[in-house]
Amino acid sequence: MAASAQVTNLKEEATCSICLEYFTDPVTIDCGHNFCCSCIMECWEGRDNNLPCPQCRDLSSGRNLRPNRQLRNIVEMVKQLHLAPVNPPQENMCEKHNQELLLFCEEDQTLLCVVCDRSKEHRSHSVSPIEEAAEEYKVKLQDWLCPMRKEVGYILESNLRKQQQINTLRNKVRAEKEDIASEIEQLRQLLRHKEQTLTGRLEEMEKSITMAENANISKMSNQINSLNALIRDLEKKCKEPALDLLKEVKSTLDRCKKVQFQGPEQHMKETTEKGTHFEIMKMQKPEEEMKNYKVMVTLDPDTANPWLLLSEGCRRARWTHRPQTLPDTPERFAVYSCVLGSEGFTSGRHYWEVQILQEGRGWTVGVAAQSMNRKEEITESPEGGVWGVDFEHGQFKALTYPKTPLYPREMPVKLGVYLEYDAGRLSMYNANSLELLYTYPRTLFTEKMFPIFGVGGGELVLV
Repeated sequence: MAASAQVTNLKEEATCSICLEYFTDPVTIDCGHNFCCSCIMECWEGRDNNLPCPQCRDLSSGRNLRPNRQLRNIVEMVKQLHLAPVNPPQENMCEKHNQELLLFCEEDQTLLCVVCDRSKEHRSHSVSPIEEAAEEYKVKLQDWLCPMRKEVGYILESNLRKQQQINTLRNKVRAEKEDIASEIEQLRQLLRHKEQTLTGRLEEMEKSITMAENANISKMSNQINSLNALIRDLEKKCKEPALDLLKEVKSTLDRCKKVQFQGPEQHMKETTEKGTHFEIMKMQKPEEEMKNYKVMVTLDPDTANPWLLLSEGCRRARWTHRPQTLPDTPERFAVYSCVLGSEGFTSGRHYWEVQILQEGRGWTVGVAAQSMNRKEEITESPEGGVWGVDFEHGQFKALTYPKTPLYPREMPVKLGVYLEYDAGRLSMYNANSLELLYTYPRTLFTEKMFPIFGVGGGELVLV
């Protein structure tokens, strides 16, 4: 029995799971299972990728069929054994008549022996030998195999599409989360910037108030001391005899005439005017305060790219359709259509505005380090020596690495650039609405910083 079972197992291993026959030209697919070459090709008919294995359902990216010559030799050896299936005797014997089951009843779909076939129960039924019935039903079963395998393939393909949709949605959610995080970080930067600006302004106000207080106390002390001294002299003079009192009365009256009596109204007015000054300082917003540092910026023609045409006063830059013939100086931009401001900054606070007259293909506004490479392509970021914002292909971004998308309440047509050199900070504003567009993290400026303007097919003007 053990030997028979082993032979049966051997025959099963040499049988294709699709056609249920011995392997013919066996091939191995990506997952490691083996099939007849014709069977697997028929199963994959109409597909070019995502090909499912009929046994384990793993997907193959292509028709990677590897001939299995060793398995083919084993099949040939099994065929030469000419061994019939070895089954337990009770499975091949009729329980009722103890005869070998050799026939198959079509109506009842049951196995029969010769005696069952002659019985009244099956006499009028259509009966055929087991081998013939098996061949007929094998064909019927195989007819069901192909559509079922295709249905499995359709299910797998549908599941793949659904998974792709899920992944797309997941990526959209992830991108939305990143955008929200970026917006929140910008708000945090705005709040930090406002806090620092307000705190610095309040500290300056405290210093001014202390200085005004000290000056007022000093002035008041001097006035009171002078008046008290004159009062003492007058009281003493009034007690002198008539002759002594009149001797120097003229000089005493002259001293009295020099005293300027202001009265309570004048003192109240002076106090109110000084208080108003501090009140104005207190009510001024940080975005408005930066305009106190506005500077006049002009463009440096020695740095202008040949594709840029500057106005006579060097306050306007326009992109031209034909490059100019200009000397290739070390200062001039050779790759980027940019121009620098004439004056650079090494300290202090500076604010300037630039208006976008025509967007063209895009523009860039910000500051650049003096050592910025002007002859080759660079990474437009602080690492490349440039800070600012740009507009290109309909997208508004800060010049970080990688670039940071910006989503202002409205697209700016006039930009404000606020450079705080000593604080190591650059802030970009919508000059019309005073909306903060982006503030760079604090850095250490170690060289002269110049205003930079990039024009791609449009026109910019300094205002």
